[in-house]
Amino acid sequence: MDAAAAQIVDFQTRGQDIPQLLAHWAHYRPDHPALVWDPGSDAVRSWTYGELLSDVRRLAAGLSERGIRRGETVLIHSDNSPELILVWLACATVGAIGVATNTKSVAGEIAYFASKARCVAAITQPPYAAMVAEAAPAVRWIAVTDTVGGGPADDLGPRSLRFAELFADAEQWRGRPIEPMLPAGIMFTSGTTSRPKAVVHTHANAVWAARTGPRNIDLGPDDRYLIYLPFFHTNAQGWSFFAVLGVGATAVLVPKWSTSRFWECVTRHSVTHISLLPFVMPVLQGPERPEAHTLRVGVFGLVSRDLGRKLAISVYSAFGMTETVTHSIVGKPVEHLPDFSMGHVAPGYEIAVVDKDSGRLCAEGEPGELWLRGTRGIQLFLEYFDNPEANDAAFEDGWFKTGDMVRMGKGGNVFYQERDKDLLKVGGENVSAVEVEGLISTVPGIDRVAVVGKSDDFLGQVVVAFVIAAPDAPEATTLESTVIATCAERLASFKVPRAVYVVGEFPTGMLDKLLKNKLRELADAQPPV
Repeated sequence: MDAAAAQIVDFQTRGQDIPQLLAHWAHYRPDHPALVWDPGSDAVRSWTYGELLSDVRRLAAGLSERGIRRGETVLIHSDNSPELILVWLACATVGAIGVATNTKSVAGEIAYFASKARCVAAITQPPYAAMVAEAAPAVRWIAVTDTVGGGPADDLGPRSLRFAELFADAEQWRGRPIEPMLPAGIMFTSGTTSRPKAVVHTHANAVWAARTGPRNIDLGPDDRYLIYLPFFHTNAQGWSFFAVLGVGATAVLVPKWSTSRFWECVTRHSVTHISLLPFVMPVLQGPERPEAHTLRVGVFGLVSRDLGRKLAISVYSAFGMTETVTHSIVGKPVEHLPDFSMGHVAPGYEIAVVDKDSGRLCAEGEPGELWLRGTRGIQLFLEYFDNPEANDAAFEDGWFKTGDMVRMGKGGNVFYQERDKDLLKVGGENVSAVEVEGLISTVPGIDRVAVVGKSDDFLGQVVVAFVIAAPDAPEATTLESTVIATCAERLASFKVPRAVYVVGEFPTGMLDKLLKNKLRELADAQPPV
């Protein structure tokens, strides 16, 4: 970045970072609820903005005393919990980088996350502590929270300490200079390659999401956003929590989605906003729906007036990725945009639809790859950590190549086409077909393998595998069970095939090209799994 560009970036971000944002609301709304934690018992807790700032600074002082320095990375391997939120904010306050990881991961994946991000310490929960200790031998210490029920964690080795021991005197934290472009977080995303990429978000990214996110979904200072998706997911972090911080609203955090507790949680905490996923919709229309409630906005991937009528809430369309931090294409009900579009490009981003083969811009109605442009570290992520090859492949003349296929309709409306054939979407999680296929191909008796998504009412898609057996393969049921067992040992649970189908051949087209669309049709014709 040249001097002139750096000065322009400075004008956009000067004096703004995550600690400043939290301190701002602690000053102007000290007694307003910032975070409500409802684990599904009588242990509901809440933090006002003043209390949240105090606890974050106590943790920042403790992290500093334990040697965590600016620019260092801390593994945060935890289900949704207040400790996760507090320590992530405390890392940002110190100038360290919180690396929130998927708790469905197995030991080998955790080892990769910790090593790739060069983590120097770790925070986790009792169910994962032993696995984290084994998978991340290079970290200096591991802080373990109490159990969900409030009991103390067991002693798990010489490097472990109780999470409560991280707190120190808040007055001991002397602060640090505001550095908007300093990295604040790393999220791992699968994309279409065999190894997850480490997406680096800056403080300015978080401030951007906090500034624009509330406007995209009409979130106000007295609204409450229910966060049930995991915090290691950009929806929970960028779309939801940062939006709350942008207007001094309230985040209602639960450990995970619960069908039975949803309406109880909405009514107990006066929830106004949620993220909409397919498995949420039946609950919104079910018999447990109270006649009077506060829920009014659901954030979904497409414009659908019919869906809004069925759910009796306002459905706001939003598209975004880990790499965009927040929504980059949006649509509001009041705009009367065409059904099934994603909406218009959000202010602050530029958009192009590009033919992947020729690189030319696509005409209206012609499918192409979605490219987005913004300032890296503000509208777009800063970089893929320690991955120059991925960075070079992802960017061209300042444009970020998303890998998503869209078409531009009339009036600038963007319509989603077909996601890259090697990327599956399982309950909001990206799954690389290439990664799963690579592992299955190592199973003895496998000649060829193709992984696709099978439609699922709850998760949208689940992973299934079609395999062609080698001449020396065991009988089909044994081969199928071996494939699933191998994947369960090496992959996160959402990546493991729900079914394996042994077939004699794969459907192919011209030049023997594998037709995965035909395999998806075959998978959908099979009984539910």
